[in-house]
Amino acid sequence: MPLDQSFIGRTYPPTPPYEVGREKIREFAEAIGDPNPVYRSQAAAQELGYEDVIAPPTFAIILTLKAGHQVVLDPELGVDYARVVHGEQRFVHVRPIRAGDLLQVVVTVADIRAAAGNDLVSTRSEVSTVAGEPVTTAYSTIVVRGAAA
Repeated sequence: MPLDQSFIGRTYPPTPPYEVGREKIREFAEAIGDPNPVYRSQAAAQELGYEDVIAPPTFAIILTLKAGHQVVLDPELGVDYARVVHGEQRFVHVRPIRAGDLLQVVVTVADIRAAAGNDLVSTRSEVSTVAGEPVTTAYSTIVVRGAAA
C-alpha cells in the first residue's frame, strides 16, 4: 500500500542536543580514511582560522541519520523498515561542524512519491546549534521497496 502523502510537510520535534567532541571527530575521520590534520589537531585548525578542530563534511550523518529515524519509525507513516534502502544523501553546509558545538536536528518530510512500484521518502534535516545558529542541512531519500504496488 502506498505511503500516506499527507505526511509531506510534517515536521518532527528537535532531537536532544548532541555535543560534538574532538575524539568523535577524530574517530570519524579515521573511519572514512581522511588524514586531514584539521580534523585532529587544534593547531592545524587554528592555522585556518578555526577555534578548534572541525569535522569532515559528512560528519553530520551521525546526527541526521538518528533524527531521520523519527520519520522512518513513525508508526502512523507505516514504513516497513525491512524493505528500506538508502537512496540518496547530500549536505549543504553553512559552516563546518566544530568540536564543542551543541547541535540539534529538526526533520521535515519533504516529499513522498511512488516510482517503479516503490515509495521514495525524502526528508530535509536542519542541523543547528541549540542557540538557533544554522550549521548544515541534510537532504536524504530512502526507498521503501515494493511498497507502492
